[in-house]
Amino acid sequence: MWTQPCRASEREREREGRSERDLCYRDSEIRESEKKLKLHCRRSSTDPSMPEPGATPRRSPQGVAYTDLQHIVNADGLHLFCRYWEPAGPPRALVFIAHGAGEHCGPYDEIAQRLKELSLLVFAHDHVGHGQSEGDRMNIKDFQVYIRDSLQHIDLMKSRHPDLPVFIVGHSMGGAISILTACERPGDFAGVVLIAPMVQMNPDSATPFKVFLAKVLNHMVPSLTLGSIDSKWISRDKKQVEAYDADELNFHGGMRVSFGMQLMGAAARIEREIPSISWPFLLLHGDNDKLCDIRGSKMMYENAPNSDKKIKVYEGGYHALHHDLPEVAESVLKEVTSWITERLPATTSP
Repeated sequence: MWTQPCRASEREREREGRSERDLCYRDSEIRESEKKLKLHCRRSSTDPSMPEPGATPRRSPQGVAYTDLQHIVNADGLHLFCRYWEPAGPPRALVFIAHGAGEHCGPYDEIAQRLKELSLLVFAHDHVGHGQSEGDRMNIKDFQVYIRDSLQHIDLMKSRHPDLPVFIVGHSMGGAISILTACERPGDFAGVVLIAPMVQMNPDSATPFKVFLAKVLNHMVPSLTLGSIDSKWISRDKKQVEAYDADELNFHGGMRVSFGMQLMGAAARIEREIPSISWPFLLLHGDNDKLCDIRGSKMMYENAPNSDKKIKVYEGGYHALHHDLPEVAESVLKEVTSWITERLPATTSP
């Protein structure tokens, strides 16, 4: 009864060069390819020995094959170098660290180690165009890429630890990334720690005329470079400044006009988001920060409607408080660790 229709259908496929057997074979081949791709995505961030497709392995800007580096591959196909600080026992929470503009996630080892000692699983990556990740150096076509990549990495870790609370720690531009990441999924995060975050542009330097001029330049010569980050304002500790200057993974060149426009756009978006912030946050800022204006942190603290919020101002503190004078850096570490552990659910206590 069903024999004839099946033969007719097969003849039609044969006339099109697509026999039923070929279709089955190709479907099987596609499924196998999908399995291999999923396996690669699962293993690439934790297994540096995982071979990648192609005869020539992708290499970091420093010439190291990504097969030898922990990494994820973002939605644009770019390799992002990753670091993981995993506790010996079961983790109590996940903590994602977002570094600032021109640097990389390596200098956050001390914060990560402290959190790891408290049984927290800490992870981070070098943003696109930073450190050991691929991409045009300290340049981005859309600030949203940083947020998208952060959510991708967070989702990856949440898939492995679905029952753990998630925190974010962000510094400088990483603070802006952290704020906007949490705003995209406000119910996903147990809290956000912001160390000298970029919340708004300095009102004294970002005057209406300068903003207008920047827009004109961005339209005409977007690759034009402006002044570089003045490292003397990073820290009051000269050894930390010297370490920053000597770090070859940091970007020491000038900021492009196009990148500056992306930062301004991010700041404007943050200002719009602040009235709807519902997640807990801790703000730490030095009152002598010349790189990210403290007025932004104060504005965020005053205008965010949530009740679980705290701000601590360090008198005389420079930009990288976690690398400022030893007593300040130690205070920052204690503030960060205590604030996070106080917000861990009782069920995750050791």
